[in-house]
Amino acid sequence: MLQKSIKYILALAFSLFLTTFGTASFAQETEHNGGHEPKEEKLDPAKIIMDHIKDAHEFHFFTAGNFHATIPLPIILYSPSKGISLFSSSRFGHEGEETYNGFKLNEHKEIVAEDGAKVYDLSITKNVVQLLLALSVLVFLMISIAKKYAKGVGVTSAPKGWQNAVEPVITFVRDEVAKPNLGKKWTKYMPYLLTVFFFILINNLFGLLPGSANVTGNTAFTAVLGILSLVVILFSTNSHFWAHIFWPPGVPIFVKIILIPIELLGVLVIKPAALIIRLFANMVAGHIIILSFISLIFIFGAMAKGAGWGFSPISILFTVFIYFIELLVAFIQAFIFTNLTAVFIGQAFEGGHDDVDGHTDAVII
Repeated sequence: MLQKSIKYILALAFSLFLTTFGTASFAQETEHNGGHEPKEEKLDPAKIIMDHIKDAHEFHFFTAGNFHATIPLPIILYSPSKGISLFSSSRFGHEGEETYNGFKLNEHKEIVAEDGAKVYDLSITKNVVQLLLALSVLVFLMISIAKKYAKGVGVTSAPKGWQNAVEPVITFVRDEVAKPNLGKKWTKYMPYLLTVFFFILINNLFGLLPGSANVTGNTAFTAVLGILSLVVILFSTNSHFWAHIFWPPGVPIFVKIILIPIELLGVLVIKPAALIIRLFANMVAGHIIILSFISLIFIFGAMAKGAGWGFSPISILFTVFIYFIELLVAFIQAFIFTNLTAVFIGQAFEGGHDDVDGHTDAVII
């Protein structure tokens, strides 16, 4: 019964998203003609999709006629000529066509000054809001679970509530990620690995809600996580590791000259780039596929209304299917990022084989 209820809720959510997507896409045509007969305009699915997956200065949920269900966010700007400017994003209008206090939105939805002066945008965008929300959920969830363990719940008695969901995940990360890759040093890195895993997972799941921000599909977010992992990796290295990097043993000298820059690039660039690009690309790809299936309705509808209505059930069916796949991908990508981080940290122990391969010492719980 619970599984059926979830399916019905998701189908309803996507039906609502389908409706709002369509009204939002074509509302501008009606407004620019004063509410009269819509002006014939060519549909641009690529622009619509990119507008939905990139960052913005407001949360937009749906449009009904001239009513736009949005949550404006604070704009914080600094310019050498005007200093700090604080105002709501609603000052720019729904489509960002209005100018306020000498600032406006350009075609890329970036805030610029009318006089061309330099502007530093420190605004709280929807990615930032959702990031803070995900962080709050993570901290609240983990602290509440930790308090239960401190009281003996889950230790002297059976776990309750969210403990039942979180404890198997923690055990999985410990047994399948930390111990095999980090050996007897797994306890030292477990807090970081668990934080990364749950933080990415919560943001992945939040990004699947209609109207939410795709935080893990933003290169700034994944870049910060990749750089943090690089810092942890570099602090985990030893002298033997760097000796192998700068003077690979058992290799002819002319080959060493080629290998040294490659090895340095591998440590400083390729490894963090693998973490950054993999997470970003997979999460963006899922959102683009979902939005593409929805866009097909309006592409067919632009040719004939009957074709649009006829293709709607097929589009919704594929959209819900991809949505369930994205739920799985949300967990998989959190696991892959965490596992690769553990693998790279373990490689930084090169030379200390007792640290990495000493599984007899690492099986102690």
